[in-house]
Amino acid sequence: MSSSIKTSTIVAGVVGTVVTGFVAYAIYFDHKRRSDPNFRKALKRESKKQARAAKEEADAQGQKQKQQIREAVDQANEEGFPKDPEDTEAYFMQEVARGETLCQDGSDPVEAALCFYKALKVYPQPRELINIYDKTVPK
Repeated sequence: MSSSIKTSTIVAGVVGTVVTGFVAYAIYFDHKRRSDPNFRKALKRESKKQARAAKEEADAQGQKQKQQIREAVDQANEEGFPKDPEDTEAYFMQEVARGETLCQDGSDPVEAALCFYKALKVYPQPRELINIYDKTVPK
């Protein structure tokens, strides 16, 4: 029995020494890495690069959305709007209802805005309607 205790003690000592050596190695090189000025500069460069890429992506997304809006408005203007008062009223009610529905479910904000734009184009007093939109429609 005494030889197995010695073996387990030796194994525990070796494992303890290896673990302690590994932890010391990790602490030493972590400290060396953190205090290295080139490493800090590389971190700053990478951070700036990522921020710039995120900004460019947001700008590209904004440009894409603006282009979609322009195309949708141009298409709506090409389609034309009704001239008859009864057709105009029905068209207005249809577009407002469709815009509110799309606005409620939030699936396509550009399409919802286009519906409100179409309704605005046929409304006889656009400024009044814009004031109503400001109060009732989310930005």
